[in-house]
Amino acid sequence: MQIHITSASDLPIYRQIMRQIVDAVAGDRLRPGDKLTSQRELAEQLVVSPLTVKKAYDELEREGLIQTQRGRGTFVAARATAVDPAAQRQRLREMVRRLLSRAHLGGLDFTSVLALAHEVHAELEAERAAEGGSDNDESGSTPRESESES
Repeated sequence: MQIHITSASDLPIYRQIMRQIVDAVAGDRLRPGDKLTSQRELAEQLVVSPLTVKKAYDELEREGLIQTQRGRGTFVAARATAVDPAAQRQRLREMVRRLLSRAHLGGLDFTSVLALAHEVHAELEAERAAEGGSDNDESGSTPRESESES
C-alpha cells in the first residue's frame, strides 16, 4: 500500500494518512491481519513528524480499524468492518452534510453531486477488481508528494 500526502491539501497530514488507510481497508487493498508500516518508518518515508503518524494510528486504533501489538507491530484489526451502525451512520451523515455544503458553495447542484458519487463508486469498484488477487505492497508508503492530490 502506498500513502501519498500533500501540503497543498486542506486536510491535515494525519487525516490524509487516516483517510488513505480507511480507503485501503474499505477497498480490500488492506485486509484484516495485514501489517502496516511502523510509525517511525512511515514518518521517515513521508518526511513528517513521528507524532503526526502516531496521531493517525492512535485515532484509527480508537475507531477499531487497526491494532497495535507491542513488539510485533500494527495490524489491520480482525473486525475492521464491525462498526456500530448507528455511530457510523451519524459520522457519514455529518460528512454528507459537509460535502453538500461545499458542493453548493462550489456551484454544484445535487444531481451533479450524485453523478460524481457514481463516478467515484465506479472507480472504487474498478480498483477493487484490479487489485482483487494482488499481494499488498509491504512498504506502506511513498515519499511525500509536492503536487496536489486528485
